[in-house]
Amino acid sequence: MNKESLLKKEFKQSDVQRVRNIVNKDFSSKTKLQTGYQKKYTHHKEGDIWEESGKTWTIKNNIKQNITKLDKVKKLARMPLCCPKCENRMKKRLDDKMYKIHGFCFDCVIEYEASLKEAGLYEQYESDMIKGNINGFILNLENWVTESLEENISIVSEQGDKEDWGELSTSYKAKITQDLRQYVKLLKAHTN
Repeated sequence: MNKESLLKKEFKQSDVQRVRNIVNKDFSSKTKLQTGYQKKYTHHKEGDIWEESGKTWTIKNNIKQNITKLDKVKKLARMPLCCPKCENRMKKRLDDKMYKIHGFCFDCVIEYEASLKEAGLYEQYESDMIKGNINGFILNLENWVTESLEENISIVSEQGDKEDWGELSTSYKAKITQDLRQYVKLLKAHTN
């Protein structure tokens, strides 16, 4: 072998100590010392609520969960696996829609409406449902029109240029508001 190919490396004290430990079959010995800190751990039980790192936490079903402002909305939007009324699985196509409207499965809605028909109260129930839908539509329409009237009109041309057309005139806004009131009055007249 060539004299230049000999190992010309300096070994650190920790490397030498590691080899000594391996030769002596002492595999649990450490060759380096490390320092640091350990975070203080606090034990939380089921149902505890605490604040950590600027967030509010709780434990539900042995799972650590973040509490947000939208938890109530998430709970309303999430359909359960079983109907709260009859406790059957909600797997039919219309169960999701009926749960959002009534809070139980499609079969329970059919039974409920059948019992209303037997009692002679179905027509009132039906008109209340229709009025509720129309009132929700009117509210959404009014909000959309008022937001649209307050926006600036801007259009992107075919060349990709943004053209700002400014605001609508006050006379045009008044005309749209008047037409909206007449339309809402017409809708309410048809529901009564």
